[in-house]
Amino acid sequence: MISHFVNRTRQLAVLDEEWSRRGPRFIVLYGRRRIGKTRLLVEFFRDKSGVFYVADDTPARLQTRRFREKMAQYLNDPLLARLEIKDWGELFEYLSDRLPRKRFYIAIDEFPYLLKNDMSILSQMQRWWDESLSRSSVFLVLSGSMLGLMSESVLSYASPLYGRRTRDLLLEPLRFEDARQFVKYPFEDALKLYLTVGGVPEYLLRASEYSGIMDFLRREFFDKMGYFYREPFYMVSQDLREMRTYFAILDAIARGNTRPTRIGNYVGIEGRSIYPYLQALSRLGLVERETPLLGDSRRGVYVIRDSMFAFWFSLVYANRQAIEQESFELSEDLLTPYYGHMFERFVRREFFPRLGHTMVGRWWHRGEKIDIVSVDEKEAKLVLVECKWSRLTKSEAHSVIARLQHKAEKISWRRGSRRELYGVVARRVLGKNELRRNGYLVYDLRDIRSVFEAV
Repeated sequence: MISHFVNRTRQLAVLDEEWSRRGPRFIVLYGRRRIGKTRLLVEFFRDKSGVFYVADDTPARLQTRRFREKMAQYLNDPLLARLEIKDWGELFEYLSDRLPRKRFYIAIDEFPYLLKNDMSILSQMQRWWDESLSRSSVFLVLSGSMLGLMSESVLSYASPLYGRRTRDLLLEPLRFEDARQFVKYPFEDALKLYLTVGGVPEYLLRASEYSGIMDFLRREFFDKMGYFYREPFYMVSQDLREMRTYFAILDAIARGNTRPTRIGNYVGIEGRSIYPYLQALSRLGLVERETPLLGDSRRGVYVIRDSMFAFWFSLVYANRQAIEQESFELSEDLLTPYYGHMFERFVRREFFPRLGHTMVGRWWHRGEKIDIVSVDEKEAKLVLVECKWSRLTKSEAHSVIARLQHKAEKISWRRGSRRELYGVVARRVLGKNELRRNGYLVYDLRDIRSVFEAV
C-alpha cells in the first residue's frame, strides 16, 4: 500500500501562497467523498500551528463542546475548557479577544455536518469573521464533501459568508499518471483499474491491497460483502434525498438513455421535472452533460461522469440478483463493453491532450458518431479518430478509417479548405507502422504507455 502523499502539488502551492500572504485568509475546500480533502489538509498543516477539527453528524451542543475543547487545548486556556457554552455565538464571542497574533489556522473538516444540525452557525461565523477574524492573522479553512450544502450554504450569493472567502478549491480526482502510482499492476491492469474507480485515492488504496485487477473486482465489487457493493448507496444517501429516484436516473443513463426525455420516460418523471434531478447529480460530479464538438449544442446528452458509479451501474447494479444469490461469475468478456466505452473517454480526455491536442471532443449527428474529434483552428486541421478496446489487424484498422472518411463528409466545418487526418486507437494494432507510413494516426496500449512514462 502506498504511504507517501501523491500529487496535489498545485493545490499545496495555492495553499502555501495563501498562507504566505499578509492578513486573514478564508479558504473553502470542497469535493466528492473519498477524494482526499482531509489528507491534503493534514499534509499542508503538518508543520504549522493551529486547530484541526473534524465535524460529525451529532447534535450542535455536542459539536460546540468538542470544538471548544480543541480551542482550549490550543490556546492553553483552562477557563475555556471548563466553561459551559450554549451555542456557536457564545463560543465565537469568547474566542474573539483571545486569538494569537501570529499566523495560525482553524480548519473545520466536514463542515456540512455542522450546517445540518445548526444552520445558525453561518450567521454566527459571518459575525465572527466581520468583527474579529478579519482583523487577525487567521487561516480559516472550511472543508466539506456534501457538494450541494457547500455550494448553496457557503459559496452561493445567498450565503451569509458570501464575499468573505479569499479562495475556494474544488478537489478533483487524480489523473491517470498519478493514480497509477498507487498500485504495482502491469500497465494494462493499472489502466483498467483507473477506468473502474477513477482517480479517487481511497479507492486506489483499496485496490493496492490486491495483486491484480480481476481479484480486486471479484472481492470488492461482485461480492455482497465487498467494499464497493454498497458504496453508491452510502454516497447518494449522504448527499441526496429521494435515493430511489436518483438511482433510477443513474440506471437509466447506464442503460443508454442519455437524453432528458428518455431518462424521464424511464424513471416516470414527465417534462422538465427531470432537470432538477439531473442538476443535483451534476453538482455532485456524478453526471455531466456532453455536447458534440462541431455539432448542435442543443443535442446534448447526459453521461455518468464518476468512473466508480459508471462501473457499478453498468455491471454491479445490473447483476445484483445473481450476486445476492452468489451465482454470478465475472469474466473478461463481460467487462469488455464497459472498458471499450471508458477507454474512448480516457483517450479523448487524457491521452490526446498529452499529444498536444487542445480542442478535443466527440461528434454525433443523426445516428452517426465519431469517438474523437480534434480541431486546430489556426491550421484548419481536423483530426478524426475511432477507439477500439480490441486487437485490430491492419485490414480491420483500414476498414475503421474508411468508415471515418465517410462520416467526415457530414461535418460542415471549413469544408473544402480544411486538412483532414484520420486514425485509430486500440488495445493492439497489428501493422501499425505501415499504417503510419500511409499517413494515418495509429496508437495502441504500447504507445500510450510510452507517452505516460516519458520523462
